[in-house]
Amino acid sequence: MAKRAIRVGIDVGGTHTKAVAIDNATHEIIGKGSVKTTHDHPSGVAQGVIEAFKLCLTKNNIDPEDVIFIAHSTTQATNALLEGDVAEVGVIGIGSGGLGGWLAKKQTKIDDIDLGTGRIIKTHHRYMKQKQINKETIKNTIRELKDEGAGVFVASKAFGVDDLTEEKEIQTLAEEHGIPVSVASEISKLYGLTRRTRTATINASILPKMLETANSTEGSVRQAGIQVPLMIMRGDGGVMGIDEMRKRPVLTMLSGPAASVVGALMYLRASNGIYFEVGGTSTNIGVIKNGRPAVDYSIVGGHPTYISSLDVRVLGVAGGSMVRASKEGIVDVGPRSAHIGGMPYAVFTPIEEIVDPQVEFFSPKEGDPADYVYIKLKNGNKITITNSCAANVLGYVNPEHYAYGNPEAARKAMEPLAKYMNKTVEEVAAEILQKSYEKIKPVIEDFAEKYKLEKDQISLVGVGGGCASLLPFTAKNMELDYSIPENAEVISSIGVALAMIRDVVERVIPTPTKKDIADLKKEAASMAIANGAVPDTVEVQIEIDSQTNKVTAIAMGSSEVQATDLLMALSEEEAKEIAAKSMGVPVDDADLITKSDVIYVFSAEGKKAGAKQVRIIDKKGFIKVQRGDAVAEKCTVAQAQEVIGQMWETLAIFKSDIKLSPDIYLCIGGKVLDYTGMLDKDQLFMVVDTELATMEPHEEIIIVGARNDL
Repeated sequence: MAKRAIRVGIDVGGTHTKAVAIDNATHEIIGKGSVKTTHDHPSGVAQGVIEAFKLCLTKNNIDPEDVIFIAHSTTQATNALLEGDVAEVGVIGIGSGGLGGWLAKKQTKIDDIDLGTGRIIKTHHRYMKQKQINKETIKNTIRELKDEGAGVFVASKAFGVDDLTEEKEIQTLAEEHGIPVSVASEISKLYGLTRRTRTATINASILPKMLETANSTEGSVRQAGIQVPLMIMRGDGGVMGIDEMRKRPVLTMLSGPAASVVGALMYLRASNGIYFEVGGTSTNIGVIKNGRPAVDYSIVGGHPTYISSLDVRVLGVAGGSMVRASKEGIVDVGPRSAHIGGMPYAVFTPIEEIVDPQVEFFSPKEGDPADYVYIKLKNGNKITITNSCAANVLGYVNPEHYAYGNPEAARKAMEPLAKYMNKTVEEVAAEILQKSYEKIKPVIEDFAEKYKLEKDQISLVGVGGGCASLLPFTAKNMELDYSIPENAEVISSIGVALAMIRDVVERVIPTPTKKDIADLKKEAASMAIANGAVPDTVEVQIEIDSQTNKVTAIAMGSSEVQATDLLMALSEEEAKEIAAKSMGVPVDDADLITKSDVIYVFSAEGKKAGAKQVRIIDKKGFIKVQRGDAVAEKCTVAQAQEVIGQMWETLAIFKSDIKLSPDIYLCIGGKVLDYTGMLDKDQLFMVVDTELATMEPHEEIIIVGARNDL
């Protein structure tokens, strides 16, 4: 029998750790394994990662030698910061003397960082003048900080992004003494000494915990017979090698939500909308726009950082959230879950066990309110009421959904609570879901405003085992479409298995030249390749923020050459159906403007008079661009600058003293380059030129221009 090539993805959730095995050639799911997340194990959640992995392989007769890719998401970084499980950090600032040195000393003196949960990262500080740095002075400074209690160090130099020699010297000497060091100018290449130092301090604080987890997990994977590199999910939707994680663990913050987005993008063909990943303990909500997840800098304890991660809101309300109640009604839902309470959901309890149910109240953890509800049964067992119970009672959960249980069991368990509140079971169930909805609705509205999502283009995509508990009720109340796909409960694990290697380089360059752009692309590509990406698979996207002069190069590549495409190619008629549905018009009203070997461009009448909607659909069925007022044109490489120039002028909107420049998209083969938000035409021409430089003048490309409005 021919040797199989298997990709394994493991997602660590608050309640369960789930593994999936996927055939690399067909991307068919050939195995699953799920265990309870091992929060209290001496090895922490790493133990659950290994257990889920082994279960997935043994249960499905998968030979470890067939595994060509293994990656896992991790909650360790986020949990360490939430729980204050952090090391004391010694920050060594470096700079000149005089006024510049006074500023550098002030900017590198990071106060204790309040994590917003009553816990802090305790910091200690020293400042070293460049001229006085040598082995002896570095050793003395390390000794002083260590005596004060610092277990890890940060080396942060003013203008270190231009020359980090002294930062690396400190790292070398400290690591000789077994002390981990975060080099600030390796964590971020952006100017802004205070923010760069703070980001490195947060990174350093979790280094010991993350190194311990990384070593434990990698060792267990090797013992299981897997020899391919262990990859870790990043918070921005890519994966990185475990060696890179040992240097920059802070990049794994929010890697769980990132996994669900990648799964939604790669496996479900989700192109636009708001996604919900609903587990048993928490719900992650974020945005997919034009086939790309929204990414932003993380804020830790109210402090801005240079940590890029998905723009995600994490809510302490999910499928397993327990309810708080009084005689007047439901007080709240969550954040404590049935998993934390150590009780099964009523809806998953055999109905014959629910005899003489009595409502009682308790405090799940010390310091929690004492009005959380549980139901005591005649046999002495305790069960609890959750969102999943309420949604089953009201008929929102269908048999094919992972959250489906026994609605009658849930109803029977809820009867004593309804009697206590002098309400019907249905009224209590509706109150439970309403309390949860009141937390979710503002998040959707904020995202719609922030990312300019038109209501008729918003659809909700539900993933995670608990999504049916919250999504149908939310969609109904907001009058939005929603979908819950097959394998929704393991979509995060699928996302981990299918994730691409990603690396990002950011620089502040006031007037970037073609050489600057080319050098930045080369650096980003080299980093992705060093992290395990096959060179031929690496693509680099350039973004320029004209207001801050920040230039970003995002490199994405695969760890191995894909044997086949993820999905079969769509016919023109199938693509037309997808476009028509997205534009809200009959299929016959969707016009094919142009196409290439790998994409179709469709148009239809827009909602504004004279406006045309445009959709770019690739042959895998992904909507790559979705705009309500746009034009598209096929041209040659030689004509590109002229076509873009015309679009730039004709699609601009003037309001008072404001000129709103259009957004431009460049389609080269199957690659759609997004230049939205660029305010300078000359910079746009320069970036486009770097993409077209290796192409022949007669080769064809497609350009889309879209109007912006306030």
